[in-house]
Amino acid sequence: MKPFLIALRIVALASVIYVKTQYHQWVEGKNIDVQDLDILLGFLIFFLSANMLVVVLSWLYRRRAHLKEQQGDNVVLGIKNIYYLLMAGAVITTILGLFGIDPKTLFTSLSIVAAAIAIVSKDYISEIISGIIISFSSNEISVGDYLKIGTHKGKIIDLSLTKIAFLDEDDDIIFIPNTKVFSSEIVNYTKKQIRRVSIEFEAALTAVPSVEELEAYLTETLKDYHEYIEPGSFWLRVVDIRKDSLAMKFQYVLKQINREMELEIRRRTVRRIVRYVKSSVGEKGG
Repeated sequence: MKPFLIALRIVALASVIYVKTQYHQWVEGKNIDVQDLDILLGFLIFFLSANMLVVVLSWLYRRRAHLKEQQGDNVVLGIKNIYYLLMAGAVITTILGLFGIDPKTLFTSLSIVAAAIAIVSKDYISEIISGIIISFSSNEISVGDYLKIGTHKGKIIDLSLTKIAFLDEDDDIIFIPNTKVFSSEIVNYTKKQIRRVSIEFEAALTAVPSVEELEAYLTETLKDYHEYIEPGSFWLRVVDIRKDSLAMKFQYVLKQINREMELEIRRRTVRRIVRYVKSSVGEKGG
């Protein structure tokens, strides 16, 4: 937090408060709409106060959580999202006030319309509420966590009021609605510190002469990565035996959580499986 910017905010807030308490004397006898000035100055005070509060709360939280100055997580994003909601409400109230419309009277007289709007926008409101809950549930989901939501698997790169930005294993950015995240079963590999990697595949019976041979082949092809994998953790398991094929799962345990290395090893493994199956089929055909 830069002291100069904080000092500038404090000076600006103090100046606006001083103007609001004194300007009636300055404009006395002049043809100036005092009500509009009151509304605008009130908005400025609210804006500067809320901005200062967000900055201070974010700074205190970063200091407590040992985060860098520009580094953020769920709580920081949640504070910002609540700030944006408050500012949106303040802007709407200010505009109504400038047009001489009392917000309380308006909302009371338009209660039926407001109810209809609430029904129409209930999904959007649900997204916002779910987003706020997710933002402050830092023990469950955080920016940077590697997890599985439904059929999607990847890393969270951003949390917004209505959606989660999700970077999947194909480097595609997927935006998932907060309500779907909130109601879905989630596997958080980062929080659970799950180091076991499973690669599922299916191969024709004729393409796998021996399970032990395929297991030894895959283990040998990953020899360049053995320093990242627990010794003796390689295991090729037959999940299901079907009429013409085998459903199999190749597993190993990483020494430590490293998603980039996991993806690299996974790619190598999948390619070696394809190569083995194709060569086995080719030999049978020959």
